Amino acid sequence: MKVFLYILAAVRAVLVFGMMVIYMLLYGLSCLFVAHSPERAFRLRKHFLHWVCIPVLNIKIEATGKPAEYACLYVCNHRSFADPIVLCSFIDAFVIAKAEVKNYPIINKGAEITGVIWVDRQNQHSRTQTRSKLVETLCSGYNILVYPEGTVGKLRSTLPFRKGTFLEAAANGIEVMPVAIEYRDKADLWVLQKFLPQYFYQFSKWSTQVKLSFGQPMESEDGTELHDRSYQWINEELVKMQEGWSRMF
Repeated sequence: MKVFLYILAAVRAVLVFGMMVIYMLLYGLSCLFVAHSPERAFRLRKHFLHWVCIPVLNIKIEATGKPAEYACLYVCNHRSFADPIVLCSFIDAFVIAKAEVKNYPIINKGAEITGVIWVDRQNQHSRTQTRSKLVETLCSGYNILVYPEGTVGKLRSTLPFRKGTFLEAAANGIEVMPVAIEYRDKADLWVLQKFLPQYFYQFSKWSTQVKLSFGQPMESEDGTELHDRSYQWINEELVKMQEGWSRMF
């Protein structure tokens, strides 16, 4: 049985990454005739996620609430490398991602084409530049998605949130929308250091079940208040999601 599931994961990888290359090549060719734009790139990403990635990986999503109809700073707890797959199938957003992802072949190029802002969390200059880019992007009318834990949380509740993005949101009159994400099985948590072993650990099973919940946009001139309200809402929502459903804890 295990052999079959590993073969299933390998076939899925070939299909997903092979189609990702095809999507990028076709998009690159189309840019010879129609200029690249964030709107076109977001459509490309959503089409790929809806019609290739999510069906092939057999990700079953139960969503409540809905995204805002205007540009927001989306803040979400972080459980798995599949988090952006799930959330970006619902929202068009530039994703703030750690610089290490630049080392993932194919994924890095897909991210750059469809909207990513790289940040080296160990470098103060990089963090400052990212915060400036975050404000510039939101003020231009585009969403930003950030994981304020700064890493993957493996506990029942979230890790402490970093305050930087909340302070920028408050200082610039940007609304914050909290989002909670939870998986049913422990195998979906990012527990291994390397991408490839983690991929086989997570997707060598028949399906991945995930819950996603959108809160209400929050606005305040006090960044600490935005931080505290978002943190509280997400943790309260995780408790509701886990009750009678989660097999992780």
